[in-house]
Amino acid sequence: MTTQKSIRIYIKDNLAVARDVNLPSDKSHYLCNVMRCKTGDNIVCFNEKDGEFCATIVKIDKKCTIIQPQKQTRCPNNEADVWLLFAPLKKDNTDFVIEKSTELGVSKIIPVITHFTNCDKVKTERFVVQSIEAAEQCERLSIPQIETAKKLKDVLADWDSKRTLFFMNERRATDNIVTVFNECKNKSVALLVGPEGGFSDEEARFIASFPFVKNVSLGPRILRAETAVVSALAVWQAVKGDWN
Repeated sequence: MTTQKSIRIYIKDNLAVARDVNLPSDKSHYLCNVMRCKTGDNIVCFNEKDGEFCATIVKIDKKCTIIQPQKQTRCPNNEADVWLLFAPLKKDNTDFVIEKSTELGVSKIIPVITHFTNCDKVKTERFVVQSIEAAEQCERLSIPQIETAKKLKDVLADWDSKRTLFFMNERRATDNIVTVFNECKNKSVALLVGPEGGFSDEEARFIASFPFVKNVSLGPRILRAETAVVSALAVWQAVKGDWN
């Protein structure tokens, strides 16, 4: 029997020891044609509800593959409740944001349309696929919830005021980011990062007018949008204790 320890797949279906699971066609194709797996090989399967399992392939072909979980290797766990609001960027940069925010533990991703958003099409289905691939690679148990793109003003109009929104505002002097994050580390939070051109003056005033918004600076340099996402999330997770 060959053990494929590196193969890890996300499965929406309920997972339980000795319960056969029929994989969808895309997963069957991946295991059969890409990874060249065979009957009897072991893989790892997981989801946020049931945790992670070592499973054996009991039948495999490109159209129909059946696996059977043999042993639970990790139980479900509670992850940090942090959302990301970001303005979609050019294709490769958006791909980077989805991948890295998933790796850094974001629980929900909301693409927002701003005055300077430079993206004609927002393909939510593509984002979901990318987030699953990132979760499989980084050994995360869950995938972020990804919403359809909305206008920023509409998102803020419906905002739950109990969730603090960190406004990554490079144009305004603010308190130290670690200090601000520490004050909110036990709260539900979200991070807002703008497009390549930043926020318009009108937008910045509108965002800052809400009582649940906290202005946060990422230092003396003007960062690219995708760099700002990674930087802010890394600081938040460090403060939250995710890296302990």
